Amino acid sequence: MGKIESGVLDALVKQFMCSNYLSAAQLYLRDNFLLKEELKMDHIKRRQLGHWGSIPGTAFIYVALNYLIWKYEQSILFMLGPGHAAPAVLSQLFLEGTLGDFYPDYKINAEGLGRLIKNFSWPGGFPSHVTPGTPGSILEGGELGYSLATAYGSVLDHPDLITACVIGDGEAETGPLAAAWHSNKFLNPAESGAVLPIINLNGYKISQPTVYGAMDDEELTQLFTGFGYNVKIVDAIKEPKDAFEGMLIALEESYAEIRAIQNKARSGEVVLKPKWPMLIVRNLKGWTGIETFHGEKIEGNYLSHGVPIVDPQKDEDKFQAVKGWLESYDIGSLFDEVGRPIPEVTKYIPTGDLRMGSNPYVNNKNITKELVIPDLKKFEVPLGEKRGQKGESTYQIGMLLRDIFKENKEAQNFRFFCPDETTSNNLGAMFEATGRAFMWPLKDYDDKMLPTGRVMEILSEHTLQGWMQGYILTGRYGFLSSYEAFIQIISSMVDQHAKFIKQASKIEWRPDVPSANYLLSSLGWRQEHNGFSHQNPGFISNMLDKYGEFISVYFPPDANSALVITKDCLDRKNSINIVVAGKRKLPQWLTIEEAQKQLQMGIMVWDWAGNQSENPDVVLSGCGDYMTLEVMAAIQLLKNLAPQLKTRFVSISEISCLGVGDEHNPCSIGTSMFNEHFTDDKPIIVNFHGYPIAIEKLLIKHPAFPRLSVHGYIDEGSTTTPFDMQLVNKTSRYHIAMDAICEAKKYNPTLDINVDELVGYIKETIKLHRECILATGEDPEEIVNWKWEG
Repeated sequence: MGKIESGVLDALVKQFMCSNYLSAAQLYLRDNFLLKEELKMDHIKRRQLGHWGSIPGTAFIYVALNYLIWKYEQSILFMLGPGHAAPAVLSQLFLEGTLGDFYPDYKINAEGLGRLIKNFSWPGGFPSHVTPGTPGSILEGGELGYSLATAYGSVLDHPDLITACVIGDGEAETGPLAAAWHSNKFLNPAESGAVLPIINLNGYKISQPTVYGAMDDEELTQLFTGFGYNVKIVDAIKEPKDAFEGMLIALEESYAEIRAIQNKARSGEVVLKPKWPMLIVRNLKGWTGIETFHGEKIEGNYLSHGVPIVDPQKDEDKFQAVKGWLESYDIGSLFDEVGRPIPEVTKYIPTGDLRMGSNPYVNNKNITKELVIPDLKKFEVPLGEKRGQKGESTYQIGMLLRDIFKENKEAQNFRFFCPDETTSNNLGAMFEATGRAFMWPLKDYDDKMLPTGRVMEILSEHTLQGWMQGYILTGRYGFLSSYEAFIQIISSMVDQHAKFIKQASKIEWRPDVPSANYLLSSLGWRQEHNGFSHQNPGFISNMLDKYGEFISVYFPPDANSALVITKDCLDRKNSINIVVAGKRKLPQWLTIEEAQKQLQMGIMVWDWAGNQSENPDVVLSGCGDYMTLEVMAAIQLLKNLAPQLKTRFVSISEISCLGVGDEHNPCSIGTSMFNEHFTDDKPIIVNFHGYPIAIEKLLIKHPAFPRLSVHGYIDEGSTTTPFDMQLVNKTSRYHIAMDAICEAKKYNPTLDINVDELVGYIKETIKLHRECILATGEDPEEIVNWKWEG
């Protein structure tokens, strides 16, 4: 690229200095925002909040990207990893006018500027991070490490979009970020956009140097070249004008390389191992700030990470240091008399939807296109002459998703994300319609791998979550499947997404977006062959602790229910849905129509299951497919052992933190609805897929709680037999039957059953089972080949 004109560089330096002043002022000033009078201690905020260190580097990158957009009219989504640098983004949004477009009180004038500065980290104002209330944002950047994966997700199937992802060099040390570098191996330039990773390398974290800051240019180049990138290192530790010249040259080269890769791929050539560009921008932490104070180095050191000088309103030396810093920007020369930036400041800021704060891939109300979902009857598992025929939930889900890929082939608005478990989780039918995405060379015998594949598999749950977040927050649909035990790896990341969704729901201009959907399979109840490490339903408990209005956990009792629930998840917007479904052959209980009826409430009495559903002695309930099987087997056992004991079965297929059932109709809220299902005076025994406390917490304040007995996973397990998992956790048919007998007799002493005799018989059966598995290594035939007799 040729030399950049001096006039361009001068204008960009002015924009940069203007932005830095506005950001520094956001940390300190509550009045006298344009320094039109002598700065006094009274003008300083009583509490200084924020983080200065990464702001200047972020502003430098943003200003340079503005020029690139202005020159080439290229849509760029700005992704900020270190959310601490929010003032830099807010300052740029103010200067480009998008802040005033979304918030009329922040127009480009003296009043708007004053509100921007005063209201940063102020009650009722802008928070300290890039939140959903920040125009153009889809990532907060508070919990570090998720920016790069989210950036790659945003450009999948958006061929005209480039996402510039600013990564802090401290953030780059995190595990999620380290894995996300491999996202370049899954990005097809023929059908998707591009990500330009930019490391903001200022050398320091909160109190120590960064790993990447300690590496020299050769080491950095070798590392990221090995990851498959064309590395460009920009030295910005120099005068801003010279720094911008190097940055613009690197950006223009990067843009040309991106276009060359895409043009080659879109002309029909196969592009393997494309060398996408990336930038590493060396700059000083706290650039343009206070250089030293009382003999300590501030600029270019960790001491500039947060607020460089705290409480300057209380100390003259501190005040003079801050005063000199703010005055160094000569802000009076950058704004006119009415408080608008001079034309040179905004000359190279793009207009309209090309402004990064106004990016239509984020802000457009019509961003989400309808997903075509085929008729579920096509995939229905027939019940045959009698309920209890065998079927596989995940296999049926896989066939549904296969046809969703087919029906939406032109729209290209659905992807499936999984850590190398699609086949293991019995979802392989999808490969009849698509393959696994991969852009690196393959062996002849590598199976089901395609450059155009829409199943995204990498053994990093964090990367998958980031891909899905970026994908759905820019208007497309996704499902992420994982072994139940290992979805816990991203519990905190999902929680951060939940926080984003919660905040976004309160912001009028944010568009509705598809839900984040999770399919948990290879469930702990059938991980008896892998052992204790693979037995963990804790993710369910984590999700049930919060955000009831938009987080639901589904427990389909059979395959037809799983189909109905999967469709419902894809239909919902602005939600987080967790589907818990086994991959083994299990009894099938409901027709599609019955499953749809149960979906409406998330709970249903199965009148045909118990022996006296109208006026039971005890209510038995199952939540989860394996748990339902055990309760149904317990009911059948009780019919044989104690036919005089009247039972009712209630199936629970949805739970939120609001209670049992659909989040709009939770039974824990309405006593009458609860009693309609569980009676108002009979004992209730729930066999729950997860930890018992998850159900108990939901119902602890309910009047029915004293008559509630919850069975579930109690952290017992090993490499053993499938049914032994039920026995050691006291969720087996035998434990449910014993509990039913004892509780029914306790609530109705006149009941004509011999508790000691029945319980003694069942305990002896359990003992015989133990002897059997120790002798043979497998469960006895009456367990393995059990059938519902109806």
